[in-house]
Amino acid sequence: MNARTGSALTFGMAVALVAGVTLGNGGANVMPVFVDDFATRFALSDSTAGLVAATQLMATAVVTLLLAGRAARPGRVRMARLGLAVSCVGFLGAAAVNDTVTLVLANLVLGAGLGAVYAAATAALAATDDADKASAVTICGVVGVTALLIMGVPMANHDLGEGAGFLLMAVCCLVAWPLLRRLPDGPAGPTAPGDGPTPPAAGSGTRVAAASRPSVVLLVGTGLLWAVTQGAWSYASVLGRQHTGMSHSAVSAVLAVSSVVALVGAVVGPVTARHLGRMRSMAAFVMGQAVAMAILIFTHDPVFFTVAAVLWQGCQLAVLVQMLAAAALLDPTGRLVASLSGAGALGTGVGPLAVGAVLDGAGAGVLSVVLASGTCLASLPLLRMTVAGGETAGASPPGRVPTA
Repeated sequence: MNARTGSALTFGMAVALVAGVTLGNGGANVMPVFVDDFATRFALSDSTAGLVAATQLMATAVVTLLLAGRAARPGRVRMARLGLAVSCVGFLGAAAVNDTVTLVLANLVLGAGLGAVYAAATAALAATDDADKASAVTICGVVGVTALLIMGVPMANHDLGEGAGFLLMAVCCLVAWPLLRRLPDGPAGPTAPGDGPTPPAAGSGTRVAAASRPSVVLLVGTGLLWAVTQGAWSYASVLGRQHTGMSHSAVSAVLAVSSVVALVGAVVGPVTARHLGRMRSMAAFVMGQAVAMAILIFTHDPVFFTVAAVLWQGCQLAVLVQMLAAAALLDPTGRLVASLSGAGALGTGVGPLAVGAVLDGAGAGVLSVVLASGTCLASLPLLRMTVAGGETAGASPPGRVPTA
């Protein structure tokens, strides 16, 4: 499945990938804690706090998409470090500001910096010799480090004062600086079984660049999938308390446990892809994710809610790992992986707003059907890409990214 040349996944490289993807997506993953901090500091309304959060998330997504092409070329380490420097300035500014306008500008700056880091780190996933292993190891590491940040940022705000969580993130940028030098800096190349590395033919640079340009349909599908996923996750705690009668602490514990247990999905995903084929494996996990999400939203039974949360998160990580691996196999330059990551970040930013609107206007029953259907619909372009990735893995010349 991974018949291509590329850098072997060493410990240092894995650490660099985890550091880059964690920080690049750190704004989205730690956003609930950030919102609580600056909403309290500046006495912001929910809508204003949401605007500040959206500013950062949208900046990250847009910059990731814009720099996806640049991330496909050598120089990723320099690009990621430049992003770290910009992010560090933004985090320091967000910690020190004393008015809302400057806070928005600081979040815009740090979001743009994180976008550069995210584009470089996700593109580097495609430069390894085993895309499935690299994706699984990276996602598992990101989940673990993100859990530490979610605990560490509020502790810093509580122990050191308001805004200290942003200082902690700035320190993380400094710590990541030397680690990112191990990022793979060039694209992997396809190779036929038994052959050595095949140098690109004359003029192939233009041809590969064209082939690695993702279609609008593929980007929209990815954005929609993560809008559905992040939107549902944002309201999971509220729905759990309102529908099952569980306490706030009990629901939080269920969601925390489901996030950790979900790491099994990141490991099982590549294994099932090898035994069943990537297409069948990914389709099964997509259906599992859709059904589990629907049950979690409309169930009134605490046991069903708990089981659905665990299955949902496990299937989601399995889908994510296989999506990244398929994109890396299809486009060894890394542009496709970075583009899909940017589209996913864009969906993450708009998902909670869209899901909240449906929940308020139509209720949980309709929301469960909408999200389950949206998951299946959004996955169709990704499933087609998965088929193309499987064909590319067994062929010598790289395949073209699906255009529909």
